[in-house]
Amino acid sequence: MDPLFLVLPYFLKAGKEGKFQPVDQVVVDEDFPCCSRLLKCPQTLQALRHITEEKEIGGQKFNRYSKEKTLELLKKKVDRTVKALKSSNTCVGGAVKSSTFIRTKHNSEEKEEDYIRYAHGLISEYIAEDLSLDLHKYLKLPEISSPTEAEPPSKKRKLSDKPVEAGEDYTKFNSGDLKKPAKKMTAAQKALAKVDKTGMKSLSAFFSPKVKTEKK
Repeated sequence: MDPLFLVLPYFLKAGKEGKFQPVDQVVVDEDFPCCSRLLKCPQTLQALRHITEEKEIGGQKFNRYSKEKTLELLKKKVDRTVKALKSSNTCVGGAVKSSTFIRTKHNSEEKEEDYIRYAHGLISEYIAEDLSLDLHKYLKLPEISSPTEAEPPSKKRKLSDKPVEAGEDYTKFNSGDLKKPAKKMTAAQKALAKVDKTGMKSLSAFFSPKVKTEKK
């Protein structure tokens, strides 16, 4: 891994002040004090010229973050990544939706833009989101609009912070007001309904207990 990716966040933060500073005052982290060890690596100090402007005063060097130099460096890394993808016949077309899912089957329909976009995604895993967006513009990559399926109107919900209120006061209805649907009668029940029941006892009368009459 390029050590510049490790020190770049510190220079991005210090770059907001827009002034030259000693590198040992830039690469400082209270949560990770060991980050100062990065400056002991000769490769890191030599590579700082790719992301910063340098100035020497009284024998001491000062650095200031340069967005232009950084984007130029990242573009070179994208170009080298594109070459590596092509040489390894890595599939970078629309079938690949994640950098962790790589197919090695070559697709003749893949365009140069697909390789650049894929390489940009790989490099973006090591840099801040804002810098990734700047690199995207620097590479002149067109925006991709992802079409969303329209949901049927009947299934759409209206999102609101206000509580949902009932349109009618359902408490004014009594249970008796709700009519139950009439049950269908069988042929036997229909025939029984037509019989003249005058003078006939109900079926329950045969099973009810008899009332005893007191003897006088």
